[in-house]
Amino acid sequence: MRSLVSAVLGGILLLVAGCQSSSSPAPPQASSIIDRALATHGSDVLDHATMRFTFRGASFRLDHRRDGRFHYRRSLTDSLGRSVVEGLTNDGPYRVVNGDTTTLGTEERAEVETAVNSVAYFARLPAPLDAPAVQPSYRGRDTIDGTPYHRVRVTFQQEGGGRDWQDVFLYWFHTETSAMDYLAYAYGLGPDEETGTRFRKADNVRRRGGVRIADYDNYTADTLSPDQMHRYPALLARDALTYVSRVALDSVEVRPHPAP
Repeated sequence: MRSLVSAVLGGILLLVAGCQSSSSPAPPQASSIIDRALATHGSDVLDHATMRFTFRGASFRLDHRRDGRFHYRRSLTDSLGRSVVEGLTNDGPYRVVNGDTTTLGTEERAEVETAVNSVAYFARLPAPLDAPAVQPSYRGRDTIDGTPYHRVRVTFQQEGGGRDWQDVFLYWFHTETSAMDYLAYAYGLGPDEETGTRFRKADNVRRRGGVRIADYDNYTADTLSPDQMHRYPALLARDALTYVSRVALDSVEVRPHPAP
């Protein structure tokens, strides 16, 4: 009889444990969170559109075609009063000064690519998170200013990940609306580079051509290492961050290309 009772109790415990296990929700997939954010932001429009804006005195034009071709360019007047156009296409970077195309050395090519592509990347977010080189992972939930967010970490494959493929990003997506309201990133993770981190808070959110556009307040915490960026929301709540800059896109236009 005692062995029978033990067997019955053991079966009940196993059944209860099984029910508890099956009732525990699995963590959401990072890729699914990103997909919902892309839809919320209208990012698919940017896959076949021209985006124009001004940023810190330079005019930008970002073109994406349905066949996968892209062309980013910025136009400015340099310190010598010359008209300069710097661009990046599928074929690489280029520079035109007073109408003449210049020959770029290795360092100059890197400078142009970084200057143009970094602005284009942040201006189009979260659209770039749909790239094949993106490696997202779900890192839990955070509450920021009383609002719940999913936290997603993004790294990049070396192949197709660009010049700064070693950079690491954290994105916070609203659990209900899927909007990307905060992000953090670590830069300079390659050899012989100065490492740092930044935290950005979205502001002045608006729609242009069906695409969600935002400006950002840019912060940092000098003591925060790249693997500690998840602490940024807590430091923001304590007013313990250092303000760095305002990242604002002015005169934004988004014009979708007509379907073929």
